[in-house]
Amino acid sequence: MMHFRRKYLYLLNCRLHKTITLTYIPSCKKYLHTSSTGDNPQVEINFSNGRKLNITMGKYARFANASAVCEMGDTAVMVTAVAKSKPQAGVNFMPLVVDYRLKNAASGRIPMNFMRRELGPSEKEILSARLIDRSVRPLFPLDYRTETQLVCNILAMDAIYSPDILAINAASAALSLSDIPWNGPIGAVRLGLCDGEIVINPTRRELQNSQLDLVVSATKQNLVVMLEGKGNMVLQQDLLKAIKQGTREAYQIVQELDRLQRTFGKEKRPIEPSPTNQMPADVIEAVRSMGEMRLRDIFQDSHHDKLSRDQAVNEVRSDVVDKVWSSYPSVEPAVITEEFNRLCKTIFRNLLFETSKRCDGRDFADLRKIQCQVDLYKPLHGSSLFQRGQTQVFCTVALDSQESAMKLDTVTALESGVKAKNFMLHYEFPPYATGEVGRIGPVGRRELGHGALAEKALLPTLPNDFPFTVRLTSEVLESNGSSSMATVCAGSMALMDAGVPVSSATAGVAIGLVTKYENNDTKHLEDYRILTDILGIEDYMGDMDMKVAGTRKGFTAIQADLKVPGIPLKVVMESLQKATDAKTKILDIMSAVIKDPRKIGKDCWPVTERLTIEPNQRVRLIGPSGINLKKLYLETGATVTALDETNFTLFAPSQAAMDESKEIIENLLVAKERIPDLDFGGIYSAKIIEIRDTGVMVILYPNMPPALLHNSQLDQRKVAHPSALGLEVGQEIQVKYFGRDPVSGFMRLSRKVLQPATGIVQTLQKPSSPGDTHTKTPNNKSSPEDSSAVS
Repeated sequence: MMHFRRKYLYLLNCRLHKTITLTYIPSCKKYLHTSSTGDNPQVEINFSNGRKLNITMGKYARFANASAVCEMGDTAVMVTAVAKSKPQAGVNFMPLVVDYRLKNAASGRIPMNFMRRELGPSEKEILSARLIDRSVRPLFPLDYRTETQLVCNILAMDAIYSPDILAINAASAALSLSDIPWNGPIGAVRLGLCDGEIVINPTRRELQNSQLDLVVSATKQNLVVMLEGKGNMVLQQDLLKAIKQGTREAYQIVQELDRLQRTFGKEKRPIEPSPTNQMPADVIEAVRSMGEMRLRDIFQDSHHDKLSRDQAVNEVRSDVVDKVWSSYPSVEPAVITEEFNRLCKTIFRNLLFETSKRCDGRDFADLRKIQCQVDLYKPLHGSSLFQRGQTQVFCTVALDSQESAMKLDTVTALESGVKAKNFMLHYEFPPYATGEVGRIGPVGRRELGHGALAEKALLPTLPNDFPFTVRLTSEVLESNGSSSMATVCAGSMALMDAGVPVSSATAGVAIGLVTKYENNDTKHLEDYRILTDILGIEDYMGDMDMKVAGTRKGFTAIQADLKVPGIPLKVVMESLQKATDAKTKILDIMSAVIKDPRKIGKDCWPVTERLTIEPNQRVRLIGPSGINLKKLYLETGATVTALDETNFTLFAPSQAAMDESKEIIENLLVAKERIPDLDFGGIYSAKIIEIRDTGVMVILYPNMPPALLHNSQLDQRKVAHPSALGLEVGQEIQVKYFGRDPVSGFMRLSRKVLQPATGIVQTLQKPSSPGDTHTKTPNNKSSPEDSSAVS
């Protein structure tokens, strides 16, 4: 009777929402689903602002454990969930893989790479995959060790609604209806803040004018599972209001998916117990008795740092595993090690509740010791070093022309509405930062995620009309927790040291959480502790890592990752308040080192000026195929960017390069005299400007490159040196032009052909009068009759 009552109530609710129709078939003892789109389960969620979200199950990819298609507007995303049948041996973690790809075909585009097809994942795709992973991972059972893959396939994209939110909800639906063990469902919404009003699932245009871009993932009973967002110095009360609204809207999705799961969901497969759960009680007791007191002493010794604490725990682990294994050789050492790690985590967490002190001696709200420094090396445009405890970050700023802005691919630009980025933050985490040996290669997903978070935190403080492209590099030299928030602090100081006119300084801090609860019920926590500025071990042993960044006015970035299936809103609000207090203290320390952007320029700073030229001079500036601009860059390093037909931006790496480039541009824009046309066989007056051993250098017109008149062409007689003929600098002589040499391009001139032969000269009675000589000038040509007569 209860079975029929539950199905009837669900049928009534669906009919009220006009979403699906259910018909009970007694022979099959189950309900069959029909809808306007076919025989596939479908739900429709109506948000408070009238926007709708449709989720369809089992329509595509039926060989997967489950598949779901989520649609909003004309954007549709399909997510498939597939898990192997058995867990992989020797795996002590949850092997979840999330693949998210933005397909060009979904937006009617063709990739512009050489292969004309999708290649490796872009930065946007990696960040979206991480967003989905962090939303669904906390709800997997602790003992689930089976390899699972979620593939997010963008079917259609309309550039109005972002597909990443749809992918989270589709992944939730697929996991809920599959046989994969998962304690969902969850719901996810994006929130904007326009004119003081919260907007649910804003469009791309609304996001461009929004002060907030926040993603909230929540589960039953309004428990927050994941937070990620950026804001333009959003006030704390506005952020809390958005989180509350987001959990309420996400609950509608959870409610509908929960009903769908109860009706059409597959029975969850049993979880194979981990080897530690099958370990004999005497072995567990042996591990506890030999390791508990030693571990308590280590975690209560505040003189330990990261390396000495890890070394002490490793020594205890090796000793305990060896002794227990020698007493119980039938138990695998890996299983004993896992049990020791579980004991280590339990003791670490219990000490926080018992002593109200942390392993390094701090109170829960205390910050680690902070040291700051700027302007470390002269050749750098801006630099800073931020040391917080044993986390050390070195940041540098490089300023370049606007041509150096990063051009985004077509699909990413279509989704984000941004075609080029003139601010880039590159985060590097080399292996020596944790004292390890590793491979240094392409940037990994973790580094991309940390760098993107720090970039979100700093971007709202940069001016919109800054004439340079800014590249901020962050290299983690030491790491003991919260290196991404140390990057925010160091990056803000480096920007100010580089003279970038940021609106205010930005600081970041990581907030941790340790909880006590039973029966997987995190709604009613027995007890909890909020930790400010967490260490690496507190992040690993704890339940939350909430990174919060902002200025004195408000928040600019937030990211909350949980290891428990959701936390109440009360805990979220308390954590944000702790983060606000810590952020203010850090900003006070930073302001003592550098308070405002540097006003006095450095010698290494690049400079930029605006050029305005006449439209008819544009061709002279650019040159054929841009040859003049290319030569300008090669000679001085300066670049010219066209703003419109008459306005240009001139960028130079230094003031000296700017002066040199302006001089070159002035010479290019000066109207040059037209080179006169010379007739083959014409006679011209040439001026001697230099006497050489091989001949004389002459010019036929002003500004002409000198041409050589060789000794062999000076006279009919053999001439060893021009001085034998009495020629002097400044003297004008008559020469005949025979064109240019086809190989060298030099002028071919001759004076000899104008001289009479030696025998004829002796028979002449008198020399020719000046009026009988027909001479050409480049601007006054002789007639053809004159030329033939002279010849």
